[in-house]
This record gives sequence, structure tokens and C-alpha cells, in this order.
Amino acid sequence: MKIVIIGGTGLIGSKTADRLRKHGHEVIAASPNTGVNTITGEGLAAALAGAEVVLDLSNSPSFADKDAMEFFETSGRNLLAAEKAAGVKRHIALSVVGTERLQESGYFRAKLAQEKLIKASGIPYTIVHSTQFMEFVNGIAQSGTVGDTVTLSPAYVQPIASDDVADAMTQVTLSAPVNGTIEIAGPERFRLSDLVGRYLKAKGDTRRVVADREARYFGVRLEDGSLVSDNSPRLGRITFDEWFAVAERK
Repeated sequence: MKIVIIGGTGLIGSKTADRLRKHGHEVIAASPNTGVNTITGEGLAAALAGAEVVLDLSNSPSFADKDAMEFFETSGRNLLAAEKAAGVKRHIALSVVGTERLQESGYFRAKLAQEKLIKASGIPYTIVHSTQFMEFVNGIAQSGTVGDTVTLSPAYVQPIASDDVADAMTQVTLSAPVNGTIEIAGPERFRLSDLVGRYLKAKGDTRRVVADREARYFGVRLEDGSLVSDNSPRLGRITFDEWFAVAERK
């Protein structure tokens, strides 16, 4: 089976492509640096010719409100139109747990717009909502840093390792579409401020973490349930300590 992965050279895309190839499938890792651009349409028709499944793992290069909306709407329209023309049978997309709850954020409004395009396309689909990747913890720490202090919300998070995400995306890609949304999450739940404090301490980073309910995440004030899944998520197997032990060796 021919499978096209949009964003196939990124963190999740490359790992998912490897897994699908091991299952014996023909996988096209599509991205601008491989000549496929969903914004301009360049290379789309050729990449999708004969494809049965498209897996969209792309992300906006900018998190600014206007930029993110333009990216997801333009990319989504171009990709879905090209899929229809090519006779693609299934569309899979990766999105974020809590998207519908975080609509004060322009980025999450853009993600919801992307999901609406998929649902209206007429192409059988599965949308996967994932919690935050463990690999993003350092970036979250940086986003809250001023001087030697990291100020973050104490809302709950349920981080998932990228290997678990890739396993889930592989399984979903090879399964029948649900024409709906499923959720995936890590096996443990932490308060965001506690998780980052634990991560920095393990790295020997002396920055101090301060928990502040008013601290923003992508411009949004978080509630305890904003970023976690209580919708019977498929749980990953890799704990944070297990992930950190491997990540530190790389």
C-alpha cells in the first residue's frame, strides 16, 4: 500500500515512516525539502498518485495567530483537494488534546479550523488528538523563563514520548477510519510546573520553577483539565523517567 506522510521528515513523521516501511508499505516522506509543498501545491499531485492513505503530520512554522491560521487553512484545502483528485481512500491527521478547550489561542483556533476542513471533505478520516510530547519539555521551560526563573501553570499534563506517538500513528494508519477523533496520552499525569522542575533538576539546571495559575500556555490560562485526556485515551508505555534516561544518552 502506498502511504504519503505530509511532514514525513519531522520528529513523528520520520519515526512513523520507518515503522510503516517495516510493515512492508511504500512510504513517501513528503515535505518542502523533498519537493512537496502543501502551501504552494508544488509536487502534491505527483506524490499522491496511487496513494491509498495520507497521514498529515505537518505543523505551522510560526505560532503567531495569523500565520498559523493561514498555514492550516491553506495547507488543509490544498491537500484535501489533491487527495480527492487522486482518489485517496483515507486521511489521518495528528492534532492536540484540548484543542476545542483552548480557543482563546490563535494556534488552537487554527488547529480546529484544520479539523473542520477534514470533517467536511468527504474523505474517510481519523483525527488523533495527542497530549504534549516529552521532547517539548525543554521548549516549554524556555518559554516560561525570565532570568533564572521559570514561571509555569500548575495545570495537569500527561506527556507522551514521540516513540509512543509514532506507534499510535502507525496503528491508526493501518486501521479502518473512524470518521471521528481518538485520543492518545502518556502513562503518567503531572502538574506542568512540577514536571519541568523535575526535568531541570535531573539535568542539573539551577533555574527555579514558580507555579502560577495565571501563567499562559500559547496565550491561554490553563485549567487543570485543559491539556489532559479523560476520553478513554490510548496510553503510551514509556514513562517520563524511562524517556529521560534514553534522551540523556543521545
